[in-house]
Amino acid sequence: MAQSEAKPAAAAPVLLTMHDVHKAFPGVKALDGVNLQVRAHSVHALMGENGAGKSTLLKCLFGIYAKDSGSIRFLDQEVNFKTAKEALEAGISMVHQELNLVRQSSVMDNLWLGRYPKKGPFIDHKKMYADTRAIFDELDIDIDPKQKVARLTVSEMQMLEIAKAFSYDAKIVIMDEPTSSLSEKEVAHLFNIIAKLKARGCGIVYISHKMDEIFKICDEVTVLRDGKWIDTVPVAQTSMDELVAKMVGRSLTQRFPAKDNHPGEVILEVAGLTAKNQPSIQDVHFELRQGEILGIGGLVGAKRTDIVETLFGIREQKSGSVKVHGKAVRNKTPLDAIRNGFALVTEERRSTGIFAGLDISFNSLVSNMRRYVKLGLLSSKDMHKDTQWVIDSMRVKTPSQKTRIGSLSGGNQQKVIIGRWLLTGPEILMLDEPTRGIDVGAKFEIYQLIVELAKRNKGVIIISSEMPELMGITDRIVVMSAGRVAGIVDTAKTSQEEILQLSAKYL
Repeated sequence: MAQSEAKPAAAAPVLLTMHDVHKAFPGVKALDGVNLQVRAHSVHALMGENGAGKSTLLKCLFGIYAKDSGSIRFLDQEVNFKTAKEALEAGISMVHQELNLVRQSSVMDNLWLGRYPKKGPFIDHKKMYADTRAIFDELDIDIDPKQKVARLTVSEMQMLEIAKAFSYDAKIVIMDEPTSSLSEKEVAHLFNIIAKLKARGCGIVYISHKMDEIFKICDEVTVLRDGKWIDTVPVAQTSMDELVAKMVGRSLTQRFPAKDNHPGEVILEVAGLTAKNQPSIQDVHFELRQGEILGIGGLVGAKRTDIVETLFGIREQKSGSVKVHGKAVRNKTPLDAIRNGFALVTEERRSTGIFAGLDISFNSLVSNMRRYVKLGLLSSKDMHKDTQWVIDSMRVKTPSQKTRIGSLSGGNQQKVIIGRWLLTGPEILMLDEPTRGIDVGAKFEIYQLIVELAKRNKGVIIISSEMPELMGITDRIVVMSAGRVAGIVDTAKTSQEEILQLSAKYL
């Protein structure tokens, strides 16, 4: 549905008003007079760098945090939700960036968790299946309601979260980086779902760092910076450069840093690499040079992640050879991989990257603990020094080393993870979607860091679903299709069209 078919956002009634909202934590003023107004039949973008206060604002709305002051009005009523359940029941639903699903339960169990249809004292499984199927049919989602969530792809889990929000018949739907794990086709599907919600009269709060999405589907945009409200404007009356300047407080003239690294001798040789459990990678081959940034591209489902997981000892290698500096290595476990100079920053940072309940210090040092043992005791001085190095060099926004990492923004969590692996002194750094859910300013800093690492003769492998990122930061790109290498291209001499053609080679 085109935006013009819906009631114009400016003329539509206001569903939600958050006015002069304040929230402080020990040592941090997270929100300092923030405003947000969302209308029916509209998509309202909420933008800002990681740490700007977007998540805190929405957690105050959703009852996860209690605001310190300010007002929240929903459907012309002053509200102050104490729990997320209250917000859901009132008509506010949220699709989180970090997936919150019970992986060992079925799809339909997850969809109706806490509100199962009943027949007397028993769960009515027949009705639950039928209701799930009806929602999936309306949204064109092709997932078996009885399938275990653990067997779904990340993108299918994302669609399940969106279906759950749809099932609440909410008036306000909050979407936090909903396209971060979706292919182009799935993104188009999501936009159709958003159009249906908009036509229903919903107001959608849309958080994304992908500027093209904001200008494609959003009606208005609110920008936050350092916990403060900066501006709210109609999307049609602003530009990408203006939004970036408001987000970062300065003009960002370049998306990518200058690449002045110079690839040298071969550091890693991969030949015929095949994973044991299929379907997975087959006969993968490539070389990585010192000082090179090598991209791995391809469509969702091309098994890009399987390459780095097999190299890192997470997946079992069936056949093929891996050589580092000409010497054969076989990483049967991640510990073997670390000893052989590999490091891996995983795609799903919350489930496989961080220890959310523990502090920044632990999360910075956990992969390198043996380094701090002296005479059988841990050296707190060295641990403090290295943690501070991670915070300073990665520009992590945090009150202290003892802050729980789960309370940081996604971008700051990612910076800690990258810093953790750099402390191990890897020769080969593998980054799986390293800038997923990270704002433009923080992305630039990570790109700068990647180039600096390459200049120090590290070999860097980057998996990315964002074509501009692959084209902007890499020296060469390995293009995957259905678990096989479809081609290896020189970034400076290729095009997006060639990469897309190679991505479909074995489909």
